[in-house]
Amino acid sequence: MISAYADLRRSLRIYWYRTDKGALVFVAFTVGVLASLALALQAVFAYQDERRDRDRVMQEASLACLARNIYFEARGEPITGQFAVAEVTMNRKASRLFPRTICEVVYQKTWDPIRKRQVAAFSWTEFGTMPEPRGEEWQRAQQVARAVYYNRYQPQLQGALYFHATYIRPEWAKEKRRIARIGRHVFYR
Repeated sequence: MISAYADLRRSLRIYWYRTDKGALVFVAFTVGVLASLALALQAVFAYQDERRDRDRVMQEASLACLARNIYFEARGEPITGQFAVAEVTMNRKASRLFPRTICEVVYQKTWDPIRKRQVAAFSWTEFGTMPEPRGEEWQRAQQVARAVYYNRYQPQLQGALYFHATYIRPEWAKEKRRIARIGRHVFYR
């Protein structure tokens, strides 16, 4: 057994010294390059899958926030009023004056020195917990949110960033340019 092992070692050593190493180096280099490319492609595809998943989650969250804002701010309004509320929300997202995501826009709070407390941009977000949206009005709010979010709706209130209900008279409204009244809401630039 030991002599067979010694013979095998001697044969391999002779084979190694007689073999053209250029071909072996070429094969080893080619295999290394192909393995590196395969690993790089795998990493790229994994990153793209992860990015797509993050984008999908972000879209779902954005649509939910937009639909909740439409539902709680304008569910009793005509459909044009619901589109207008959604449009103001999207205009705020696009403006440098407001946060960068829809959910941040919807749940934004600022300090009010007169009331000496944080005040929400949309009144319904100041309440602790809200009932879970449901029914036909919730389905309509989701449809409006998707239409506005995916640009399937022609904007009617270009540049509108503010609105309030007709039964209140906020101080800030004096400084803004009124552009429309839809249902029980007045919209401003």
